[in-house]
Amino acid sequence: MLFSPLQVGALPLPNRILLAPLTRTRADAGHMPNALMAEYYAQRASGGLLITECTMVAPNTSAFINEPGIYNAEQIEAWKQVTAAVHAKGGRIFMQIWHAGRAAHPAMNEGTTPVSSGSVAIDGEVHTPNGKEPNAQPRELRADEIPALVEAYAQGARNAIAAGFDGVEVHGANGYLIDQFLRDGVNKRSDAYGGSLENRARFLFEVLDAVTAAIGADRVGLRLSPLNSYNSMVDSDPVGWIGFLSEKVSAYKLAYLHVMRADFFQVQKADVMPVARAKYQGVLIGNMGYSGEEASQAIEAGQLDAVAFGTSFLANPDLPARLKAGAALNAPDPSTFYTPGAKGYTDYPTL
Repeated sequence: MLFSPLQVGALPLPNRILLAPLTRTRADAGHMPNALMAEYYAQRASGGLLITECTMVAPNTSAFINEPGIYNAEQIEAWKQVTAAVHAKGGRIFMQIWHAGRAAHPAMNEGTTPVSSGSVAIDGEVHTPNGKEPNAQPRELRADEIPALVEAYAQGARNAIAAGFDGVEVHGANGYLIDQFLRDGVNKRSDAYGGSLENRARFLFEVLDAVTAAIGADRVGLRLSPLNSYNSMVDSDPVGWIGFLSEKVSAYKLAYLHVMRADFFQVQKADVMPVARAKYQGVLIGNMGYSGEEASQAIEAGQLDAVAFGTSFLANPDLPARLKAGAALNAPDPSTFYTPGAKGYTDYPTL
């Protein structure tokens, strides 16, 4: 089943092995994509769909120093070499569009105070150009500031299409801005964007309204992480949360819903995929720790429609061929996940 075709919105996929969005911090100054990134994605073009690393929809929203952006004409032009390289190899690629919210430290963003659903900082420290620093206290967004942020996502989606992407994935996961509104461990607002789950999801729904209007729902995916505690995230009812969102998001007729099934730190545990499957009427993508065998069985059993592979695809540019052949996999090298240059990026061997 992993190797059967799948229609994802406007896009026919030749297989169900997707490249998960993975932050790799190889962009040039000015959050500019480059030839090395084009090589990396083109190497993995045999995947059914490639989803890029998180890409900034607005300036001064950097969480990683060297992540790419999609908010100006130069970036659009630079991304064209990436999409052209992937398409030349017969691949398909979505851009993950993203706003870091409270994870954007002032030291990386010209001193700009980060914004969020509230004014509570992420626990612990973060790497900045000045070394490790405590996470910054964000400023709570006023309701009248939200429409401009919604438009930034829509413009980011338009820019992605202009750069040659086949679609976009809205990043609603892992403790970044949309997730900071969605989960009640962070969102303590008392206005129309806080309180009930319906209210906490209002920002997400406004983003989906704007992005789908901009480029068509059949070119838009959404990623959610009901359990992941990364960036000091928690929700009091992750199972009810994913059920509510899966049902509501169905109405958008998106290309897909992409659900992270676990918590990086194993703090929160629940079985969220069956709930998403029951409530979401559309293509459901699972992610986090799937082997080829488990992915195949889950698709066969109808539990999901495709699987996004992260570190295994990072370390195996020819992952579909290896899974098909039952071949051994290269082991990923975590020490090079976020370092500059080709080492641990484009130098993993193929079969």
